[in-house]
Amino acid sequence: MTQYLMIGEVLKPQGLRGECKIKPYAADIAMFQSWNTVYLRDGDQYLPLRLDLRRIHEGFVYAVLGDCRNPEDAERLRGKQLFIDRDHAAPLEKGAVYIADLIGCTAVDGQGRQLGKLTDVLQHGSVDTWVFSGPRPFMAPALLSVFWEVDPENRLIRVDSEKLEEVAVFED
Repeated sequence: MTQYLMIGEVLKPQGLRGECKIKPYAADIAMFQSWNTVYLRDGDQYLPLRLDLRRIHEGFVYAVLGDCRNPEDAERLRGKQLFIDRDHAAPLEKGAVYIADLIGCTAVDGQGRQLGKLTDVLQHGSVDTWVFSGPRPFMAPALLSVFWEVDPENRLIRVDSEKLEEVAVFED
């Protein structure tokens, strides 16, 4: 499991004083109020960056990152993903896992046959949609009746094949 969790992406400079507009990926946008340090990934390293929150407005975060003092400084961060270390993440409810811990897990059926690897989690409605690559790529709603066991430590997701056939969209 990764030590760092992605919490947002810098969209663009905002204003004249080095502020950035950030698209948050954190489940609870209010957590940005408790984070003073975020990290930028540079290859295999995560570089700390001071986060000076200015406001949260209409679903976006506005903050000065690091030593940004003007729009040109902030422009250099456009498109960069922001991370926090796991120790500062919001606590999980019982049975919940971070999306970062799910990505790369292998889906297996009741007979242990590999169905694919989880490559993405889409969050566009009341239920997440899991996207799998493999010999027969597919997408399916993240329902307990379909994915009855999620074991991120062993990188496995156990699947009820019959239920999967009912709800999945398979790529042809």
